[in-house]
Amino acid sequence: METLMIRTQTGSYPIFVGKGLLPRADELIKDVYSSSYIITDSHVAPRYLNELEKTLRNRQVFHYIAEAGEQSKNLAEYNRIITDMLEKKLDRNTCVIALGGGVVGDLAGFVAATYLRGVAFLQMPTTLLAHDSSVGGKVGIDHALGKNLIGAFYPPAAVIYDTATLETLPFRELQSGFAELIKHSLISSPDFYQELKKAIPERSMLTPDAVGSFLIRGISVKAKIVELDEHESGPRKFLNFGHTLGHALEKELGFGTLTHGEGVAVGSLFALKLSEAYYGHPLPVKELAEWYVRLGLPTKVPDGLTAEGLMEQMKYDKKNRDGHYHFVLMKSIGRPETRQVPESLVRGTLFSFMNHMLTD
Repeated sequence: METLMIRTQTGSYPIFVGKGLLPRADELIKDVYSSSYIITDSHVAPRYLNELEKTLRNRQVFHYIAEAGEQSKNLAEYNRIITDMLEKKLDRNTCVIALGGGVVGDLAGFVAATYLRGVAFLQMPTTLLAHDSSVGGKVGIDHALGKNLIGAFYPPAAVIYDTATLETLPFRELQSGFAELIKHSLISSPDFYQELKKAIPERSMLTPDAVGSFLIRGISVKAKIVELDEHESGPRKFLNFGHTLGHALEKELGFGTLTHGEGVAVGSLFALKLSEAYYGHPLPVKELAEWYVRLGLPTKVPDGLTAEGLMEQMKYDKKNRDGHYHFVLMKSIGRPETRQVPESLVRGTLFSFMNHMLTD
């Protein structure tokens, strides 16, 4: 087991990473809570819920099972969970446990942040993608107008990441999480990026064990940024590289059609093309696109979407100010910047991006 500590202005919490941690959850949860309320989903519950409940000795344990998928991260599901907790008369010494991927973590974290004005919560991620979302304390739900538009900054009491759960992950979800790991390498250092590309050059090499060797490094990238900027007023925005278009794609296609990582993969390529246009010098767009192809990740905007529709959706991005588009751009690998970009440049680059193959 490896342990990282995140220290921010509002406090600190440990991140435990290793195989076989789920059966040890009780000993890793040091605080004594009056009850544990596990929020999980229909994919994760059959595999891990019973094991976790047995682990939590000497506690009242309750659970709620949401339907798996982004479509559960909404106000209606949030209301059902809050109502269930109130009906069970859970007090302020309750601990909410998020057992699952990013959707469960975001939803459970927002429940914890708002139930009785805030109760403790633990992140117990079961997906590769959640190596990113479980760290940093951003929690929330979607709105009909866009993704993650309702939420809070609310750090967990701890993150307990049993990497053995990755072995039961569907391959598409492994790809999705790896796209976020690639993002961490792009915003942090050329060396990290090249090491990832060399170690996992194609989909046949993308395995839980191969990815696991880079997991701590990816988490560390996020942890260092969160420690500098907990509430996203500065460098934490760099973690949104590729997400402006990525979130727009997820929303326009219908939540759940495209995985989050697939959206980020396409969005990161667009962000690099926009960076080329903004800074006026070439970046390794084709190299990254060809790697995505070998990994089985998408490299273009799916058919059926329009540039104008995506432009309109990108207006809901939380980085935007005063009606202007703001993007995380890349001067070079490892050198991200947040810049206001003229609408005409965004539109022109998007039209070009949608009409030209990057791997030709």
